[in-house]
Amino acid sequence: MEHRKNQEGWVRAVSPVLSPPSLKDNTGDTDRLLKGLRKAMDAADVRIPFSLIKTLSETLRRNDFRVTAILYEDGGAWHLVDVRGREKRGGPYGASVDLGSSTVVVRILDLAEGRILAESSFHNPQIQIGTDILTRIHFAAREGGLEKLQGLVRDRLNEELSALGAGCGIPEKGISALSMAGNTTMTHLFLGLDPYGLCREPYIPVVNRAPVLKARDLGVAIHPEGPVLIFPNVGSYFGGDLIAGILASGMTRHHEVSMLVDVGTNAEVVIGNDEWLMGCAGAAGPALEGGVADMGMMAGPGVIDRVSIDPDSGEFRIHTIGDQPPVGICGSGLIDLAAQLFLAGMVDLRGKFVPERCGNRLIRSDGVSHLVVVPEEESAAPGPLTLAQTDLDGLIRSKAAMYTILTTITNTVGIPFDALNRFYVAGTFGSYIDPASAVTIGMIPDLPLDTYVSVGNTSLEGATRALLRTADRDEALSIRDRITYLELNVNQEFMNLFSAAKFLPHTNVDLFPSVRNRIHGTVRS
Repeated sequence: MEHRKNQEGWVRAVSPVLSPPSLKDNTGDTDRLLKGLRKAMDAADVRIPFSLIKTLSETLRRNDFRVTAILYEDGGAWHLVDVRGREKRGGPYGASVDLGSSTVVVRILDLAEGRILAESSFHNPQIQIGTDILTRIHFAAREGGLEKLQGLVRDRLNEELSALGAGCGIPEKGISALSMAGNTTMTHLFLGLDPYGLCREPYIPVVNRAPVLKARDLGVAIHPEGPVLIFPNVGSYFGGDLIAGILASGMTRHHEVSMLVDVGTNAEVVIGNDEWLMGCAGAAGPALEGGVADMGMMAGPGVIDRVSIDPDSGEFRIHTIGDQPPVGICGSGLIDLAAQLFLAGMVDLRGKFVPERCGNRLIRSDGVSHLVVVPEEESAAPGPLTLAQTDLDGLIRSKAAMYTILTTITNTVGIPFDALNRFYVAGTFGSYIDPASAVTIGMIPDLPLDTYVSVGNTSLEGATRALLRTADRDEALSIRDRITYLELNVNQEFMNLFSAAKFLPHTNVDLFPSVRNRIHGTVRS
C-alpha cells in the first residue's frame, strides 16, 4: 500500500492493495475496491458515487487492479472522486479561488506536496453588469438575471482553470477539489442563490454555511465528482473572504488581541484572539481603493502607488508600479498624496486646498478646484492627472468612515488601540499602503509602525490552507461560529464619531501625537 505525503489533508490519493478476482474470490469489483480502501485508510465509511461505479470494472482491469484512488472527507465519510492507474503520478491537484467583486484570483495546488503550481487573476466579468454589488443584486432580480451573473463568473473561471491546469500538465478534469472564499453576495451569485435579502432589512442571506458541493452541481470545470468548499459567511456584510483572512492571519492562535482590516468593496474589520472574535463591516472601501478620484485606478502597471512632496520647494516625487509612465493613481497612492499635501501645508485641517501653498498647480475646471499632480507632458493618460477638491472630500469621508469603524469596534469590546498586539492589513490595499501615510490623514490609529503587518491576499491564502489541511478547514468553520457581528447600520455612536473624524487627522489632534508633531507650520483650520 502506498500513501501520498500529505496525511493532514481532507483530499488524498491512496493506492490500496487489491487482489485480482478468481473463482475462489468472486467479490464484486466495487466491493473489492471498498474493502481495499477501508483497510488502506483505516476508515469504516467509504462511499463510491454511481457515476464511478459504471466505469469501475473497466478501469480496474485495464490497470491490472493496481490503481490509485482520489478521495475527500466530509462529515466523517470518505467519498471517492476518481480511480486511475498507478503509473499516472502526481497529485491530487486542487484549486483555491479568491472570488472578488472586482478581481478573481486562482491558484493551482499539488495537494500531496502542498506546493503552489500556478497562479493568475482576471477581472470579474460581472463588472459589465455593474461595478458595485448593489447593481448586481438588482440585476439578479430581473428575469434570467441571476443565471446571467452566475454564468459570467463560472464560465470565465472555467476558462482559467483549464488554461492553468494545462500549463501545469494536468489533464482535463484532473483537478480533484476546489475551495473558494468571497464576500456574501459574490458567493450567493456563484451558487445561483437569490441575493435579494442581502441589501434589505433585516439583511438575511439565503445560507450562511453551504454544504460541500459536487463540481458537477455547479458546472465547475474540475472533476465532476470533486468537492467544492465554499467559505461560510456570518451575515450579509461579513463574508467568507474575511473568515479566510482570519484563518490566514493566525490571529486566533494567539492570546494577545489583534485586529484585521481588509479593504475592498467595504472595509471589513475583525478584532479578537484565541478566545473571542468580533467583526463588522462598513462602506469605506471605494475611495481607499482610488475609486472616487477621477484619476483613480486599481493597482497595475503605470499606476501611482507612492508620492512624496518636498514641504519647502513643493516638488512632487511620484512612483508608479513597474516604473511605467503614470496613467492614474491607486488607493495607496491617493493616501500618500493626501498625507503629503497635508504635511506640506497645501491642504488644511478640513481637507481643503490652500491656494497660496499650491501655487500654479491649482487650477479651476467646471467650477471645481483641481491640483495638478502630473502635468500633461509627463502623463501617459490623455491629459494631466489632477486631484479635484471633490476627490479629496470623498477620500476624507472614506478615511473618516474607516477610523470610525475601528473606533466603534474597539469601544464596543472595551479595548484601546494601544492594547493591540498586531494590526493586520489585508488585500491589495494592504500590500501597497504606507501605514505612516494612513496615520497622517487619520485613517488608522497612531500606533508604532511595527504594529502594522501587511498580510497580502488573505482570502486566497485562507482558501489555500483550508484545501490543504483538514485542521484548517475545520478551523475556518469554527471561526465562523465564534464571531459576534456588530451591526453598524443601527449604531448611533458610529454617526457621532464619524463627524469628529472628518478632519485631518481628526478634530482631536491629541489622538495622533506623531502627526501633531509633524504638521507644517502653515497648515491652518
